Amino acid sequence: MRYLGFTLGFFAIHLGAYVIAGVLNQQLVSRHLYGGENALFAPFFRDMEDPTEARRTARLMIPAQLIRAVLMSVVLYPLLDPIGDLSFGVRYAVLAGLMFVYTDLASATPFSNNIEGIVYLQPRLTAWDVFWRIQSEAVVYSLLFGGFAAWLLF
Repeated sequence: MRYLGFTLGFFAIHLGAYVIAGVLNQQLVSRHLYGGENALFAPFFRDMEDPTEARRTARLMIPAQLIRAVLMSVVLYPLLDPIGDLSFGVRYAVLAGLMFVYTDLASATPFSNNIEGIVYLQPRLTAWDVFWRIQSEAVVYSLLFGGFAAWLLF
């Protein structure tokens, strides 16, 4: 029962942080990268201005995040007691750092805001202004997730 509660809480916190960070990033710093005629990511992202694509994405977003949250939470099961024994501040730093490093910066799939992207993608996709615009979403997500998870899951 402990693990189920942890996974459900993890999912709720992950989904909330994911949506908040994504909306803030999209509205404030990176809208032009994803939409419009000259969008940098237009060649490989779905067009959210197309109603069919927008509906598809909306329909799949929560199930996709549930799958991600289950996978991410399950690998933490052996670490629940050691993480729970940490002070709130250290627990926050560990969880925020874990999410930032493993889900973003050191991800094995190349993108504009990670180490693999810098190595393998075209320079226009990893220019510093693009890197930091995308990275800001990961930072906000990690800080939100780390704080709420450290507070509510342990």
